[in-house]
Amino acid sequence: MARGFRRKGRGRAASYVARLDPLERATVAGLMEQVHDLLEPPPTTTVGPGSEGPVDEFAAIVAGLGMGVTVAAEDQTDLVASGAGRDPALDRLLPTANLQDDEAAAEFRRLTETGLRQRKAAGLALAASLLRVEDKVVLDEASARAFLTALTDVRLVLGERMGLRTDEDLEALEAAAGELDPDDPLGYALAVYDFLTWFQETLASAMLTA
Repeated sequence: MARGFRRKGRGRAASYVARLDPLERATVAGLMEQVHDLLEPPPTTTVGPGSEGPVDEFAAIVAGLGMGVTVAAEDQTDLVASGAGRDPALDRLLPTANLQDDEAAAEFRRLTETGLRQRKAAGLALAASLLRVEDKVVLDEASARAFLTALTDVRLVLGERMGLRTDEDLEALEAAAGELDPDDPLGYALAVYDFLTWFQETLASAMLTA
């Protein structure tokens, strides 16, 4: 069972400690890795017949959940069917700087998007790696900031996949949650979203503790 972040120590020696069980770690790490791949798609590789690549324990656990929670672009049937040129989740992660001037916005994106993608992807990779060590998650000040941002990015993408674009959208979904079929992936996705929100809030609160 998860235990939220708590601050230990003071000053530069401070650390932030939480505990997650293996399933919780696998779920959060898997989502972080999917958002990382959305920002920096992995190279396509061809595996020959009979050959096997390295087994990723966390990816295997997430794949075996069977609960339908995924933020990967290729798993979004509506997105694939629409043939959209740009994944709308990217616009949540990399919002337009100028909504009134498309030309200025495009130029700003051209100048800044690559660097922003790289920084976000690096933070997500770091955060996911910190979930692979043991049940206890231990962060210093620098990794805590990266972890907090990574959780924000995952929540943004998961929220977009669930159609949550305003606070009212979330309130409406939570109000209707009791009527969802027990096997509806949206119900589990909402539970994961709420878990991520709680987990992020415990870290933010711990970082504000004097």
